[in-house]
Amino acid sequence: MEELKLNYYFNDIENFRFKEVFDNCTYPWEALNNINEYIKKFMNNKEMKINKATEIGEFCSITGIYFIDEGTKIHSNVTIQGPVLIGKNVEIQSGALIRPGTIIGDNSSVGHSSEVKHAILGNKSKVASMAFVGDSILGKSARIGSGTILANRRFDQRNITIKMDGEKIDTGLDFFGSIIGDNTRLGANVSSLPGAFIGPYTWILPGLQIRGFIPAEKRLFPKTEYTITDNEKVELK
Repeated sequence: MEELKLNYYFNDIENFRFKEVFDNCTYPWEALNNINEYIKKFMNNKEMKINKATEIGEFCSITGIYFIDEGTKIHSNVTIQGPVLIGKNVEIQSGALIRPGTIIGDNSSVGHSSEVKHAILGNKSKVASMAFVGDSILGKSARIGSGTILANRRFDQRNITIKMDGEKIDTGLDFFGSIIGDNTRLGANVSSLPGAFIGPYTWILPGLQIRGFIPAEKRLFPKTEYTITDNEKVELK
């Protein structure tokens, strides 16, 4: 089961500002269980509000426990609900929603009207506009395209499982999105089912629905089929 282990997906954890969230983790989803305790430890178990942001736009709401490091720019109409940790030189664009239990590494960005919930975003990762990242982990320089959804719960609300080599493994989590390896890219309007694992340096082209395990260094193409017919000339009002 080497393909499910933490080091299959992330090879630069030592340079991640909040690397201790991965302590004692064999499998990446275990870090999701560590988030809240790690944030408390980082904040010395105090209800602290530390904001070193270089820029905060109009009509922003920042509540709860939070740490926002220097160089970070928060555009207008952003909502941040602690507890959260946000590193250096992060850009959070207008209308974004950062929900509790989110950890964002240095030099990352969250796009316009995107939502991030109880997730870990590695250094230099990017979530483009109008995307949803729930209960997921993005590796260093991972990219999530506009309109992409990392779904995080089954319809029947049971624990998320993954099938590997014919064996079904229970993650023990009923909320669990995707594991996205270092330097992996998901194009616009990709949707991933709960419990998707995507290895590093893999590209998922736009419009695909993905599930299960996808190995490292692959490129996935959609099957595009459509019909072309003649069309009358209509002058639009």
